[in-house]
Amino acid sequence: MPDSKSTFHPALAVCNIKNHVPIILEMENVQYATWAELFKIHTRSHRVIDHIIPSRDGKQKAPPTEGETELWLTLDATILQWIYATISHDLLHTILEPDTTTMEAWNRLRDIFQDNKHSRAVTLEYDFTHTTMEAFSSVSAYCQHLKSLSDQLKNVGFPVDNSRLVLQLVSSLTEPYKGVATLIRQSDPLPQFYQARSMLVLEESGLKKAAQTSSSAMVARDSDESQDMSDHSSTRRTNNGGKRYSNRGNSRKNRNNIGVRDNSGAGKGGSGGGGKGGGGSNRGGGQQQPQNNPWPASQQWPWPWMQ
Repeated sequence: MPDSKSTFHPALAVCNIKNHVPIILEMENVQYATWAELFKIHTRSHRVIDHIIPSRDGKQKAPPTEGETELWLTLDATILQWIYATISHDLLHTILEPDTTTMEAWNRLRDIFQDNKHSRAVTLEYDFTHTTMEAFSSVSAYCQHLKSLSDQLKNVGFPVDNSRLVLQLVSSLTEPYKGVATLIRQSDPLPQFYQARSMLVLEESGLKKAAQTSSSAMVARDSDESQDMSDHSSTRRTNNGGKRYSNRGNSRKNRNNIGVRDNSGAGKGGSGGGGKGGGGSNRGGGQQQPQNNPWPASQQWPWPWMQ
């Protein structure tokens, strides 16, 4: 019950309820126990918890004066806004009714998440015992899911003790964590859930560092192999280039030798032809052919050096 003598109530100074209750309550992601606990802590710290939880006698006392009534209604509307701001749109449309009080909205949410306790317990128990680490991206996500299921079972009247929670945690780990799982199981007594979680997180960190080191070594080895292949290819190109250059030099030498031989042969042929022509002219007593020109006049010289 707020103090009627106060001119300003601390609950009215809350600007953003999500800073104090950072969970959005949803039907699909059941976190009612956590949400309700955070909400109760916040209302207790701001002296308005009697708006959601009735007094011990089960009756909500009516404000005796008009000023107290006005303040009560203002505070009740404020807390109702806190509830609406921290639940999903589906839940909001489910519980929203005209002229609803904060306690009525609170009780509707409690009934939604806590009715049919035995049916809920069967479903939660199945999920709890069939949760495996393979379905999660990290150790933290896996541990958080198991803890959430444990809290929900406790919320419906079937609490899970620490030993069972820890054994379920280590029973469904993947192969890389088998060593730390054995260490946890052999501990007597079993460590607390948060201690076991810390051991698994440290193991996960070590595995990641080992994988990064192995990956870096593999990249370095691949780089060295690529460099060796590049050097080998460069050496082959250099050798082949030298051979091609040598072959081109030999070809030029061969062409020069051929030219020399052809030039020599042409000179000899020309002299021989001229000699024979001269002989015929002496014998015939007549005309002489031009020496060094065995070709008819109508044809051009086949080699420039013979002109």
